[in-house]
Amino acid sequence: MTDPTAEPATTGVSEADVAEYLEANPDFFERHEHLLQKLTLPHDSGQAISLVERQVHLFREQRDALREELSGLIGIARQNDQLFARSKRLLMALLDARSVEEVAAVLDETIRGEFQLQSATLTVLTDGEPPSQCGAVRYLKRSEAREVFGDVLDESQPLFGRLRDSHREALFSSPERVGSAAVIPVRRDECVGLIAIASEDEGYFHSSMGSLFMTYISDTLGRLLPPLLAPEGRIAMPDAEAGH
Repeated sequence: MTDPTAEPATTGVSEADVAEYLEANPDFFERHEHLLQKLTLPHDSGQAISLVERQVHLFREQRDALREELSGLIGIARQNDQLFARSKRLLMALLDARSVEEVAAVLDETIRGEFQLQSATLTVLTDGEPPSQCGAVRYLKRSEAREVFGDVLDESQPLFGRLRDSHREALFSSPERVGSAAVIPVRRDECVGLIAIASEDEGYFHSSMGSLFMTYISDTLGRLLPPLLAPEGRIAMPDAEAGH
C-alpha cells in the first residue's frame, strides 16, 4: 500500500528547470496545443482560467492601453497644431509692425486674445535715460536692469515660474495680479529687451515647461527691434549691425 501522506518521489526536475526549458523553447506549446486547455492560471476574479483565456485577457489589456496612449498622442498633436497656428499668426503680425509701440501692442493683444493669458509686456533696455513710458512698451535703464535681473540678462533661455517681487514690479503695471510668468530675453549680440508673459495662475508657468514657442518670439524680436529702436536713438545698434 502506498502512504497517501508521503512526499512524492523527486524527479530531479525543478520549477526553475521547467521555466528555463520553456524560455529556451517558446514554440513548445505549438507542438503540444492540447496542454493549453489544461493549464489554468488565477484570475483577478479569483476563478481559474485557461492559459488561452489568460492570453486573450492580456491582449485586451494591452490593446486598451495602446488605444489610450494613442488617444493621448492624438490629443497632444491637436494641441501642438493649435499652438503652431496661433504662433504663426502672432509672428506674422509682429513682422507687419512698424514701430516698437505696435510690436508691444500686437504682443499683448495676441497673448490676451489667442492664448487667454493675463498680459504680455515688452521692456526695452536703454543705455541712457529711458524715455517716458509709451503705450504697451516699458523702458528700463540697462544698469538698473542689471541690478534687478542680474544673470537673467545673459541667458538665452526663458525664465519660468513665480517671480521675485522686484522682477514683477519692473515688468508689469499690475504686479500684484501676476501669479506666474515667463520672462524671455530678447537678444541681438546682447540683450536688448525682455518679453514678459503673465498668468494669474501661480502654477501655469513652471520650470519644466517647454520653451520652443517662447524662443521663436524672442528670435523674431531680436531681429525686429534694433532697426526700429536705433533711428529714434532709444538704443545703440550692436557693432555687428553698424556697418549695414
